[in-house]
This record gives sequence, structure tokens and C-alpha cells, in this order.
Amino acid sequence: MANKKKKEFFLVRWFKRVFLGTDREVRSILEEEQVQTPLRTVVHNFVRKKSAMLGVVVFLCIFALVIIGPYIWKLDLSEQDSTLINLPPGYNMMSLPKETEGKVSDIAAGRTYGIGVDTDGHVYTWGHTRITDKIDIADIPEEVQEADLSLIAAGDDHAVALDENGQLYVWGNTRLRQDNFSRDMEKGMETGENWDIIQLEASNQFSAAVSSEGTLYLWGNPNMADVKIRSEYQGNIAKVALTANEYVSLLKDGTVAYTGYKGSGNPLASIPEGLTGKTVVDIASTGKTAAALTEDGEVYVWGNATSGEANLPVFSSRPVALYGGRFHYTALLEDGSVVSWGNNKYGQTDVPASLNGKEIVGIYTGNFQNYALDSEGNVHTWGLKGFLLGTDDLGRDMLTRIINGGRVTMTVGAISVVIATFIGVLLGGLAGYFGGKVDILVMRIAEIVGGLPFIPFAMILSAVIGSRIDPTRRMYLIMVVLGVLSWTGTCRLIRAQILAQREMEYVTAAKAMGISELSIVFRHIMPNVFSILLVSMTLDFATCMLTESTLSYLGFGIPLPTPTWGNLLDGANNSVVIQQYWWRWVFPAAIFGMCTICINLIGDGLRDAIDPKSNER
Repeated sequence: MANKKKKEFFLVRWFKRVFLGTDREVRSILEEEQVQTPLRTVVHNFVRKKSAMLGVVVFLCIFALVIIGPYIWKLDLSEQDSTLINLPPGYNMMSLPKETEGKVSDIAAGRTYGIGVDTDGHVYTWGHTRITDKIDIADIPEEVQEADLSLIAAGDDHAVALDENGQLYVWGNTRLRQDNFSRDMEKGMETGENWDIIQLEASNQFSAAVSSEGTLYLWGNPNMADVKIRSEYQGNIAKVALTANEYVSLLKDGTVAYTGYKGSGNPLASIPEGLTGKTVVDIASTGKTAAALTEDGEVYVWGNATSGEANLPVFSSRPVALYGGRFHYTALLEDGSVVSWGNNKYGQTDVPASLNGKEIVGIYTGNFQNYALDSEGNVHTWGLKGFLLGTDDLGRDMLTRIINGGRVTMTVGAISVVIATFIGVLLGGLAGYFGGKVDILVMRIAEIVGGLPFIPFAMILSAVIGSRIDPTRRMYLIMVVLGVLSWTGTCRLIRAQILAQREMEYVTAAKAMGISELSIVFRHIMPNVFSILLVSMTLDFATCMLTESTLSYLGFGIPLPTPTWGNLLDGANNSVVIQQYWWRWVFPAAIFGMCTICINLIGDGLRDAIDPKSNER
């Protein structure tokens, strides 16, 4: 039994002893009463405090997260994406329902959601389908559920479906004319004239359909998209590729053209010269670029390619089909393999190994998602699955901002405490030891500074001075302001302790030995009050963090886009955010509250450990 305890890991035995109250060894009276150094006694008493040790463990976890985390979750202050605004927490963006397993026939990938049709004709949705508090893509119209669908498409905030009878259905956000069909389209659906639709696409507030006769139909918000087509191209369209607000077309003769009216001076309208004289067999598009595949297997990319869309990989065989997301492309190769390239922020170009050896019959791309359908009806996914803590009003990852904001808040709190402690120890030491006029002068200064309305004064000082400097220097200013205004409590504490210590015998002995007064104060007396000072610093650390967060929340601290735990709570003053986007304030408040509570528990534990009376039995 003894050998087993010896082999048991020390931390395990400590955890059992402190938190579970088990594995206690019977100690003799001599062991309990053995003489220990003051430091050892303090450590022993502190370790016996369960709440304090719990605070230490949790705080160290949070501290490690905010110190190491920014190297993993790197912060880009310029980052924002309108397609990822206010997404709720979760990793269900590509989680197909279990009912579709092994029997998927078609998929349409939207902004943050997916639509699927199984072999029985049932329609399913998954992911973040809610557009507003009243609009949800998951609310599929009954007529869509009952129809025999032939084609489906998914845009940013609306979905489109076509049944076998040529009837179009639109649901989701239709407030911006997403369901405003033209007269020709209405006529086509009624009579079937020139209405054999072979392609259906949806993008950012507009949609497109191509008939077998080569006619292109466009509808949606005309203020956001180029929804008019040049008449000379009608009847010669083989395929259309939609960007966020524009489109290019593959003509029946194998050439590519910008078929809209907004092409003047537009990079998308500048068709690559390399395509001249070559036959194009497929086209695709991202948010701001277009790509063309020639019959020789060459791929050309043009437009505003700022995210690596034009950085083509080395293909293992000839590409046979192209597909486009928001900032990436995916290609199906002749040998059956799949390759993706472009922006890979969310893993949308990391093709899974599960596709190896599979016969791929369909590939579907969303903004940051990819779906590959094999011949057995199984779906393979890669790309953005979601955000653990959701996103904010600019589409930024809340987890990344909380981690990086914690580093800023803790840094400001720590530096402020160091400044306040230095000033407080220096002035308190001088006042307590020398007394007299020095004491009167120091205490009057402390009373003046302590009498200032802290938050209003800090807000005024930050607003007057901080508006003239850049955000980085503003952060340093906040540190100095908090430090200069927070030293009075430490000063009084040190003064009181030194008043009691200066009459001790060791001080008298030091004076008799001719040691200088400053050395007596800071080399002899201060070490004896350090334990109490440590408790004060611990509690002041939490106070400075709270103060910085208060200032940032009110808009007088560190400005956005630099995150802090304080300014991440700015949404809490909005009733809509509180009710609908709770994750934007709950998670920052939770980790901040947890951190401050842990710091206070540590401070209380140190205070009890230092005070002998707290351990009386």
C-alpha cells in the first residue's frame, strides 16, 4: 500500500488531499508543531485553502490561454466579413441531417447554410439558416416540400428551387426583390416557351437561370447587382458564373464574355488574352474573380484576385470541372482527385483524404465550404464548420478577439499595478518612516488624489489627451493614468505597516550600526511587509482590469478595433444584441468575471495565509 502511494503522481495526491479530503496521512504532534520558516508557513496555509487553490488553477489556465493563444488564434485588426455577421456559436455549418446519409442527390451551399435533396425528393436544410429574427431558410414553403425538384440554388440570404414542371420557388429574404420575376420568366413558367432551364444559380441578392436555348434570366436587387444582360448575347449562353454583384458567361462557341452593363473599367470584364482562340469548356467564379477552363486543361483566373485565387496549384492530371467559393476554387481532375486553392483561412482548400479512391459525382461550394458527393450517396465536407463562440457584428471570430483582448486587458492591469505599487511603496515608505512634515505632505497629496472622482477624471483625461494619439500610445496612456490614480491605497497600507515596524528592535539595531535611513526603509523594513503588499497588489490587479474594462466599455479606454474585455461588451447596451446575439456579451463577461473572481480568491487566500489568526483551531 505504501509503495502504491509513493508511485502515485505528486499532483494527483495533492489534488485528492486538498479538494477531495482523501489520502490524508496521520501526522505526529512533533510533525504538526515543527518549526517552519515564515515563507513555508504561508505557502502551507495557502495550499490548504481549497478556494484559493481553485482560483490559482483556473487563473493559470486563463493566463496561459491569453498569453499563448494569440500565437494560435492570430488577430487581424483589419478583418471583417459581411457574410459572417452575428453567427451563433457552434460547428454545425456543414452537419447534414442523419436522414440524408447515403441518399443525397443534390446540394446547394449558401453563405452559412446548406440545402439538400435526397433520392426521395425530400428537402433538408442545415447550418446557420436564420437570416433575421423573422426570416429563416429552414422555413421551407410547403409547396417546395411537395414539389418534384430538379434544381436548387442557395444565395447569401435566399434560396431558389425549380421543379420538374418549370416552376420557380424563392424563399428566405425576399425584401430586396429576390423573388421579382420578369415578364419573360412569368411567361416561360406559364407556357413553357424557351423555358427548359439547365442551370440555376444564386448569389448575393440576385439569381440567374440559363435555358437550353441559351437564354439567360437574371432577377433580384438591381441596386446591388448587374441584373441586366446585353441583348446581343441572348440565345448564345451556355453557362453563367455569378460573383457577389456581377457575372460572366460561357458562350456556346466556347468563348467567355462579360455579358452585363457594368463592365466598363471593371477587372472582371477584362477577359485574359490567353483565352483568345481557345475553347473554354467550363467557368466558375468567386466573390470578385472568375475562372475559365479550356479543353486543353488550362485554367485562367482574372478579376480582383487578392486572396490567392490566381495562385494555381500543380495539377496531377487534367482538370475537367471548376467550382468557386467566396475566395477559393475547387477543381475535379480527370483521375478522379479533387484539388482546392486560394484563401485557406478556414481550411477550405484542405481536401480530405477520405476522397481518395472515391468516385466523385458532384462538387458543391459555398462561401467557405466544400461538399463532395460520391457515387454511393455519401457527402464529404471540408472548410468552415462554424465558430466556437460565434461572430460579432463585423463577422469577426469572438474566440480570437476574446483571447487577444484578454492579453491587452491583463497587460494593462499588470503594468498599472506595477506603477501604482512603485509610487505607493515609495511615498508610503517615506511617510511612515520619517513622519512629521514628510508624512503630512505625502498624506495630503494622497487625500487629494484619492478624493478625485476616479472614473470621471480618467474619462476626461483619456478623452482630452487620448484623442490626439494613436491606439498603441493610447493603451500606454491608460496604463499610466490607472497607475497614477491608484496608488493611494497602497501608500496608506505601507505607511501603516512601517509605522508599526519602525519601532521594532531590528530597526533600532540597524540604526546603531550606522545603516542609512533609506536602506533601513527599503532593505530591512520593506521585506517584512512584502507579504501584505503582495495581497494588496493581487487585489489591485483585479481592480485595474475592471477599471480599464469600464473605460473601454464607455468608449474612453482602448479604442476599437483593438479588442479588450471591456470594449467587447459594447453590444450589451443594445437590447437587440442582448436578446438575439447573446454570445457577443455573455462570453466576454463570463471569462472576465471568472478571471477577476479567481484573482480575488487568490488575494483572499494570501491574506488568510499570512494572518496567523485565520488558522487558529
